[in-house]
Formats: sequence, structure tokens, C-alpha cells
Amino acid sequence: MSGVASTPRKPVHLAVYDTYADWETGHTTAFLARGGYEIRTVGPTRDTVTTLGGLRVAPDLALDELSPADSALLVLTGADLWDTSDDLAPFAKAARAFLDAGVPVAAICGATAGLAREGLLDDRDHTSAVSFYLAATGYAGGARYVDEDAVTDRGLVTAGPTEPVAFAREVLGLTGVFEGEVLDAWYRLFHDSDTAAYEVLTAAAGAGAEAGSGADPGADAGTSGTGAGGPADGTGAGGAAGRGLGGE
Repeated sequence: MSGVASTPRKPVHLAVYDTYADWETGHTTAFLARGGYEIRTVGPTRDTVTTLGGLRVAPDLALDELSPADSALLVLTGADLWDTSDDLAPFAKAARAFLDAGVPVAAICGATAGLAREGLLDDRDHTSAVSFYLAATGYAGGARYVDEDAVTDRGLVTAGPTEPVAFAREVLGLTGVFEGEVLDAWYRLFHDSDTAAYEVLTAAAGAGAEAGSGADPGADAGTSGTGAGGPADGTGAGGAAGRGLGGE
């Protein structure tokens, strides 16, 4: 065995709250988990929350227990509460703390409006459902709005409610779970139903398996070594791609 110990990977934190849109982050969390990340849920408190889909989730920790130093990424999902109250404003403030600490944040749908109100989109390229949705918040970042499916700028991923797969693509690339042609193939498969992408993913899975059983067990198998804590144990692009085929 190699004498080089791998650095323990920090968990990804998924914000959960009443009315959160559970379908918007399904691809993201599934493939982060398959890529070797622990997914921990964080709520306003530890009290059970109910999603828009009617699922009841007991958070792993409360927001006041969350520290950027203990996290690889904060994921903020859309929810009715982003637009109907100020209840979720503390999560936007947490996003500021994460970005200030150099820890990535990913926000989709209504969560982008929360970040706009917090001023976090004023100096970053970003996207959302539509430009006038964010303009209604009164934020100063309209000139940085980009009409794309998902956008990453300086550690912040944003996307609109109709783009959960593009959102996942950006997050999986940012964290090093997939990269290059494997990331592109994953997106084409899940967004476009492009069956030709299977060939690329199957090849990546084979390469990942070979690397995992090779002569140098300490070698990095298909990872990017990003600041977000990319996988360094053979659970990166090759391994996750293989486990992603057909939901196996």
C-alpha cells in the first residue's frame, strides 16, 4: 500500500427548509454522493422540514452549527419561502460567509433571489429564472446577468428552476467529480438523452477501475484537485461515471 495518506474530504452541505424544491438538486446530490462526497442536510433548526414534493426531512444540523471551515460546498435550493418571507435570509448570509472563506456556493431558482438581496450577485456573473425576476429584488447586479442555463463565477454557481441538470454539471465540474469530456458526456446523457454519451462514460468507468487496481494505489484516479476538495481516492470521474450508467 502507498505510504501517502489521502486528505479526508469535507462534506457537502445541502440547505433544507419548508417548501424547498426537492427535484432541483437531485442530480447534484446523487452524483456528488457517488463521487465520494458525504451529503449533510442543514436546516434553520434541527426540526423536520417538508419539501414541495411532500417529503419530510430531518436536518443533520442547524444553520447556526454550520461553519465554512467544515464544508466543501453549500447548496441552496429554491423554495417558495425565498419569495414570500425573509425566513431564509440567514441562509443567504451563510452563503456570504462561505464565499468570503473561499468555499463554493451553488444556488438554484429562488435561492438566487436570496443571494441577490444579500448583494452577492452584484459583482459576479450569474443567471436565474429570468432577468426581471432578479431585477424585482432591487439588486445592483443586473449588468452581470447572463442568459445561460447555468453560470459559475468565482466559486458561485447559479441556475434557474428549469435547469437542474445544467446546475449539476457546474457543481460536478467545480468539485472535480467529473471533468472534460466525461463531464460533457454526463450532461449530454442526462440533459439531451444522447445515448452516444454512454461510450465515453463506459470508457471512463473502465479507466477508473484500472487506475483503482493499478501498481500505484496512491495515484489520483480521474480527479481535478480543485479547492473544493476533489476526490483523491478513485471515486472521481471514472468511478462515478461507471456508477452513473443506468442508475447502477
